[in-house]
Amino acid sequence: MTASADLFDESPDDIPDYPMPRAEGCPFDPPPALRTARRRSAVTKVRLWDGSTPWLVTGYAAQRELLADSRLSCDVTLPGFPHISETFKARRTAKRRSFINFDDPEHGRLRRMVTAPFTARRIEAMRPHIQRIVDDLIDGMAAGPRPVDLVESFALAVPSLVICELLGVPYEDHGFFQQQSRNLINSGSAPDTALAAQRALHQYLDRLVEAKNAEPGDDLLSELVVHQVRSGALTSADVTLMSTLLLVAGHETTANMIALGTLALLEHPDQLALLRRSDDTRTVAQAVEELLRFLTVIHTGRGRVALADLDVEGKAIRAGDGVILVNSEANRDETAFPDPDRLDLTRDARRHLAFGFGAHQCLGQALARVQLQVVHSTLHRRLPNLRLAVDRDSIRFKREGLVYGVWELPVTW
Repeated sequence: MTASADLFDESPDDIPDYPMPRAEGCPFDPPPALRTARRRSAVTKVRLWDGSTPWLVTGYAAQRELLADSRLSCDVTLPGFPHISETFKARRTAKRRSFINFDDPEHGRLRRMVTAPFTARRIEAMRPHIQRIVDDLIDGMAAGPRPVDLVESFALAVPSLVICELLGVPYEDHGFFQQQSRNLINSGSAPDTALAAQRALHQYLDRLVEAKNAEPGDDLLSELVVHQVRSGALTSADVTLMSTLLLVAGHETTANMIALGTLALLEHPDQLALLRRSDDTRTVAQAVEELLRFLTVIHTGRGRVALADLDVEGKAIRAGDGVILVNSEANRDETAFPDPDRLDLTRDARRHLAFGFGAHQCLGQALARVQLQVVHSTLHRRLPNLRLAVDRDSIRFKREGLVYGVWELPVTW
């Protein structure tokens, strides 16, 4: 089929709204309308809150191709960029932008300045310390009253402690930055609320960067100040933006994966039994990759805008068109993962797109993997009778926002 013959599948009245709702009773699955869209075509049109109609890419192969294509831009200030809500547009187009919203070569130049602490070797060296954090938190839960909210007591605490120590952010401020993060990434927040949260985080980290400049420590913020700000390669404002991204993304995504992954395992006892019976590190690592594929907590997709005309799966994407790449649906594409709606911890899921692909692939993926491996190899071994303390239907899911998960997860054992 030629691009010109299939330029537009739907009449304007038939274009579905995006984002799409998940089905009630199926909290781990992407919205059914996404599945319908992908089976019609891996590339189709959707309508956003502002009336714009970007392209929606749902197929696995098409996403791998486009995520590695430099003709798609991450620049959120370009006309046509698909903002999934008014709130996200307001905060993303504010004056100060993070390096993930730049294209190469500027993206690469800035990213390389923070790459070293996130290499697989450096992160692997942190495993014993992460193990101590996990064990200490489980000790605290075991010694306290039951039931306990696993989100507040464990899922949020693990990555918050880890990213605070890595960056040099005082953990005693975790209540502040966790609340600001929630306001920042929730599309249900009013634009003014999200912008106020963004300003509050910037002001907090501005002060912290100044303190590191006066008295550097053994942490990433101090390293950036000493080696990049003092040399003139970065400004203090640049470091604030980088640290905001790393702080928010460094705890929100992993926290939601811990809680949602635990719920998914409790809801799939046969798979949880496989994990409990094994102390093999490769088995645990494989299980984590499958949980990342199956759940894909970045569930609203990755936005791009075309810099040139493209022909993708027979569709003519024009320069200036917005593009949304929905990795949650790509990770359920049966052409890439047979029987994709089944959680199978023995599956080789390493080619999933939960962390994206290409130059903008998630910087912190090694850190997330190690934390999830330690959590799931420890929590279910130390608390073998872990179970929900409430009916599953009463659990509140984060249906609005950038990161999917649960608000609370009451458990007992």
